Amino acid sequence: MVQFADRMKDMKGSDIRDILRFAAVPGMYYFAGGMPAPELFPVQEMKACADLVMDEMGASAMQYSSTEGYPRLREQIAQRLAEKNNIHADKDQILITSGSQQGLDYAGRVFLNEGDVVVMESPSYLGAINAFKTCQPRFVTVPTDEDGMIMEALDQVLATTPNVKMIYVIPDFQNPTGRTWPLERRKQFMEIVNRYEIPVVEDNPYGELRFDGAPLPALKSLDTKELIIYLGTFSKILAPGYRLAWVCAGAEILKKFNIMQQAASLQASTVSQMETAKYLDTYSVDAHIAAIRETYARRCRLMVDTMAATFPEAVRFTRPKGGLFTWAELPAQIDTRVMAKQALEKMVAYVPGAGFFPNGGNNHCLRLNYSNMPDERIVDGITILAEVIKENLAR
Repeated sequence: MVQFADRMKDMKGSDIRDILRFAAVPGMYYFAGGMPAPELFPVQEMKACADLVMDEMGASAMQYSSTEGYPRLREQIAQRLAEKNNIHADKDQILITSGSQQGLDYAGRVFLNEGDVVVMESPSYLGAINAFKTCQPRFVTVPTDEDGMIMEALDQVLATTPNVKMIYVIPDFQNPTGRTWPLERRKQFMEIVNRYEIPVVEDNPYGELRFDGAPLPALKSLDTKELIIYLGTFSKILAPGYRLAWVCAGAEILKKFNIMQQAASLQASTVSQMETAKYLDTYSVDAHIAAIRETYARRCRLMVDTMAATFPEAVRFTRPKGGLFTWAELPAQIDTRVMAKQALEKMVAYVPGAGFFPNGGNNHCLRLNYSNMPDERIVDGITILAEVIKENLAR
């Protein structure tokens, strides 16, 4: 009989990945995975970049390269972090990874032993929960409100919980809720973190997708003790298929991430890095992101306005100012896992909310993505979902 490692007892498939197969079903109203709008991918531009890379440095592009990543791309990321996030780092403080998920996996393995505590928002990103679970930690969650993590509760958790080794947060357009921390909470958070000196993973895949209000400083830009490990990605601002993201951290911490990458994957894709760097040198990524923001802003308004018009009054939901998701809380008697099967029968896919709570419960919540579906399908799909919710309430 095959014997598996103990860590596999707590591991299960991701609700998001499990439901991804429904994205290809013809006629499906797909509000589940965090999929960018495919019609916005710069296909022709990337095709031209691929040709240029092969013409200019084809042999190098197809060869192994350094663990840290392609130097030109790391320089471009460092420049962008300074311009957009007020994070002043050089290329040697950046590691290129194969998607942010790899960065999350490394963070867990760098900081967590079995039984150690990781602190996170409630709810939090399902992918991060699953990545950290491989290290068999204990999850302690901090309650949130409309402005994100409640700092008084965080202070209380850190004051009373032994063996906290890492904090994980998404301050900008949080996955799954779409909420954003205001400036005052960011300052309070850094004051608390500096007092306890606990490393923080700041996950920011959505920060450049703001379509309402002024940008807010990244936690990393307020970091004076090199406690913040900043994760960024090209998946939401370029295309997820390239699987390119980055870790920005102080030298001592980044060295550990580099060692982990050497052990796990050696490096991110050389050719993907070179093609992306060529794109950034040749085209305006800011113009591309502006088009993404415009589309997502319209689709977000369309989704939440349709929810407001069709959902029962007992359903509460967020009104994001950026990112890809809105979050709905139904009356407690509704199990959204059960309801998801009913919705799928009517060709509507969403992600049940329970998986975003590492310690279970909260079966009455769900996450909806507005970036992927065309406008008219958002209205039709949400209207159908509203009827499914009403049917469940009537029971």
